[in-house]
Amino acid sequence: IVLTAFINNVARTDYPDRKRDRSLYVMMMDQRQEKTGHRLSGPPSFYFLDHYVGSMKTPEKVSIASMFSPTNTYINNKKLVINVKYTNDAFWDVMEFDFIEGKPYSFREIKNADKVTVITRDTRDNYFGEGAAVVGKYIETDNESYRVIGVVEDVPVTMLYAYGNMYLPYTLSKRDYLSKNLNSDYTAVLLAKSPSDLEQMKNEYQDVVSKVPIQNKEFDKLYSHADSYVGSYTRILLGNGVDSGVGKLFLILSLVAFLFMLLPTINLVNINTSRIMERSSEIGVRKAFGASSGTLVLQFITENIILTFLGGVIGLLLSWGIITYINQSNLIPNIHLTIDFQVLLLGILCCLVFGFLSGVYPAWRMSRLHVVTALKAN
Repeated sequence: IVLTAFINNVARTDYPDRKRDRSLYVMMMDQRQEKTGHRLSGPPSFYFLDHYVGSMKTPEKVSIASMFSPTNTYINNKKLVINVKYTNDAFWDVMEFDFIEGKPYSFREIKNADKVTVITRDTRDNYFGEGAAVVGKYIETDNESYRVIGVVEDVPVTMLYAYGNMYLPYTLSKRDYLSKNLNSDYTAVLLAKSPSDLEQMKNEYQDVVSKVPIQNKEFDKLYSHADSYVGSYTRILLGNGVDSGVGKLFLILSLVAFLFMLLPTINLVNINTSRIMERSSEIGVRKAFGASSGTLVLQFITENIILTFLGGVIGLLLSWGIITYINQSNLIPNIHLTIDFQVLLLGILCCLVFGFLSGVYPAWRMSRLHVVTALKAN
């Protein structure tokens, strides 16, 4: 349940990415030498995303943002780590942040390289004090001072396309964002006008990639894909130049879940068989007084279902405790895990099903015991 809560948070949390149903995501650029297998993989560069992807016709907007990078500042002799993300102006149109105060920076401010910033609630509270009005004030990090123009609600660290503590115009980046290298540390979100345009947008992206000249002569093939949100992650872990790896992920999760449930079931069968054999005298006496095999089978299966259900309830309580601890301890920054109601019902159903299955075989063996054999065993 804890694992599904985490997966659910990664796959379904929609703040601030609330237009996911009409978005495609670009996280990787893979340059390869097909003969030798030599490759260079990593996030694409700002130049590639702005020059090539930005010229696409299908997307309504193209959000470009760097991966977050940690910087240090000190408040009252206390070190504060601020994760900085550099973005273009479309980032604020594609992502729907909840502004507590202020507004995002504009194209003009980016073009002028104005030292302005949007910060999160936690950053505001840690730097200026909880609940302070900070628009117009200055925040310093990495030996630079920036004027705060907006404050937004915090973003979970699992939202790589949007997570940061401090957002800055990309023109303030200390890295050379104008470099024509194809790999750097930027990601993109392509927003279509409607969900029906996703396939066309994906095809146009592949057409753009196929026409990009490879400047590094060490490589002869370029791979990059505009994927669904989940697909952009699975391609890194399980995919390749063709397959996004989503199918492999579901297959692996299904096999793990099956084995995770199969092994305890086999263990329960062995435990129940031993427990029933220890009660062979009771079985013999009850059979001697006329109890039918069906009655005894029903009794033992019912007992096993009740015991398994109680074990499941204890497991649910432990899961709730772990999730509460993770949320309150801020072990994973800004994440808020919840128990999905459907997963909860499925968990209870699994307890009942496996309680039944693990009790059938032992009960069947018990029903085949003869009265004399059962009594002689004791």
